[in-house]
Amino acid sequence: MTVDIVGFSITLGITSVISLGSGWWCINNLKKARYLLDTPTSKVRSAAQGYVELYGVLKEGLGQQSAPLTGETCVWWSFAIDEQVRSGKNNKRWQQVEKASSAALLCLSDGTGDCLIDPQGAHVIPLTKQVWYGSTRHPRQELPRKNILQSMLSGVKRYRYTEQRLHVDEPLYAIGDFVTRGGGHDAFDLTATQGAVIREWKGDFSGLLRRFDRDRNGQLDEHEWHRVREAAEQEAQRLHRQLSADPAQHFLRKPQESQPFILSSHGEDDIAKRFVWQAIFAACLCIGSAVASAFIINSSFSILLNG
Repeated sequence: MTVDIVGFSITLGITSVISLGSGWWCINNLKKARYLLDTPTSKVRSAAQGYVELYGVLKEGLGQQSAPLTGETCVWWSFAIDEQVRSGKNNKRWQQVEKASSAALLCLSDGTGDCLIDPQGAHVIPLTKQVWYGSTRHPRQELPRKNILQSMLSGVKRYRYTEQRLHVDEPLYAIGDFVTRGGGHDAFDLTATQGAVIREWKGDFSGLLRRFDRDRNGQLDEHEWHRVREAAEQEAQRLHRQLSADPAQHFLRKPQESQPFILSSHGEDDIAKRFVWQAIFAACLCIGSAVASAFIINSSFSILLNG
């Protein structure tokens, strides 16, 4: 007996890739679950700057929008359009041809304050998810509202539409990077602000001369430049006081580190359980692939030794 080296290499490569990929997926999901369970829930008003967990209700915030496929009013949407294509002689599969998600800021309120959320880069798990089928690349607006079941039961299913949405007054669990602007929370660099003021004044050098050229010789000597720097420092401090007087605005965004950024209509425990079950499935897949790889290697060596 001989070993098919090409077939052996391809099969071993596939099982090895599956094993490594599922192992990484398992570890990644366990890390997400641990972040969720180990991060205490904070209140918007008293949340520390940095990685935090919030729980509240979605408010209208900066306004509502219409979802692209259904036209339903919401504060966040995502959609995907899949086309049914042939794969082989008698097989068919779904191939994604279009997808998008909204980038408008969300507003979470927990009774102590409001927090604007930038959803870009977030793993969003909404309550509302609709899936239906049709024969055109883009669905007719009336189908999702009135005839979803009819479109699913129709004979022609060349396209599959999936739309997910978040709505006003729905609960929202959010974990990400929390930052507050205004209200005295902004870091203030006096030297940098003073320099920026001077550069702005230099843009109108004739105006600068009118203000600080006491001897009217068309130049600023060292003493006059000292007065420019003093005036710029006072202006920088005035700007800082003005910004500090503005009401504080809280934001949540994608962390710069590797921590998960999650927005969900489901509670923390439900999401953590979902990640744990995904990790268990990935671990089983990893072990199964590793066993298959070991079996392939053992069988191949047995054939070589006995051949």
